[in-house]
Amino acid sequence: MDVLNKIKKEYLGRAVVTTFGLFIIILTLTIGAFLFYKGIATFTVHGHTVFEFLFSSNWKPAEIGQGGKVGAAIFIVGSITISGLALLISTPFSIAAALFMTEISPNLGRKILQPAVEIFVGIPSVVYGWVGLTILLPALTKAFHLPYGYSVLAGAIVLSVMIFPTIASVSADAIRGVAPEYKEASYGLGSTRWQLILKVILPSAMPGILTGIVLGLARAFGEALAVAMVIGKMQAFPKNILSPTTNLTSVITVDMGNTTTGSEWNDALWSMALLLLIISFLFIVIIRITGRLGANKR
Repeated sequence: MDVLNKIKKEYLGRAVVTTFGLFIIILTLTIGAFLFYKGIATFTVHGHTVFEFLFSSNWKPAEIGQGGKVGAAIFIVGSITISGLALLISTPFSIAAALFMTEISPNLGRKILQPAVEIFVGIPSVVYGWVGLTILLPALTKAFHLPYGYSVLAGAIVLSVMIFPTIASVSADAIRGVAPEYKEASYGLGSTRWQLILKVILPSAMPGILTGIVLGLARAFGEALAVAMVIGKMQAFPKNILSPTTNLTSVITVDMGNTTTGSEWNDALWSMALLLLIISFLFIVIIRITGRLGANKR
């Protein structure tokens, strides 16, 4: 009887896990199919081209009927610029924090820095945006003599703080995963701690660190509310990092509730959402490739 009960529990557990796994797969495919159906209407129903959508900066979609312009280049460039600058700001601090938590002072890192990083993860996006709006923008206005402070730099700084926990946590896990034999061999050859970090630990953990960087970039691309509060939402290419602009997620967030379902404007916004989904899938592919290269290297 005990054996039969164990078998029943095992099969029950498998059935529950399999059911939830299939549910997640079906949900993901459903969301993807829905976005594809809504997103391609810009090209199949309203007659616009992919080239126009990706490379034109003329954004004047029609709310009623057809014949508007759906060039999303400004929003795409804004997303790339803000996310890329945020990555440049956040990555050095994130890797330094990961090294501190794992190699420099593990005890202090585990007791103080790790809990602080976890707190950053739980802070809502609107709080980051509000802090940026009330503290960061006045500081930038005073420092660079800007009219209001809304700029690419403001959005990048807010985003860099938001993606810091992701990159730092994944990088710390990658560094902890370096084989102890590597460290022992390095010390046995007379290496100092910094030589160990630069010549052994960082190269060995680089695939995992790159995975964290890509995850942080994916988070930056998908963030909407916090960035929208500090970039100015100006429909123009940024002249420099102190210029206001807008991005994909901001225009979707602001405009989606003001459009009619099935209109050219509404479908163009769904096309932007589809583009974000495709970019997310590309990030996942990059993460998979990076992980396999790291496994092969080891």
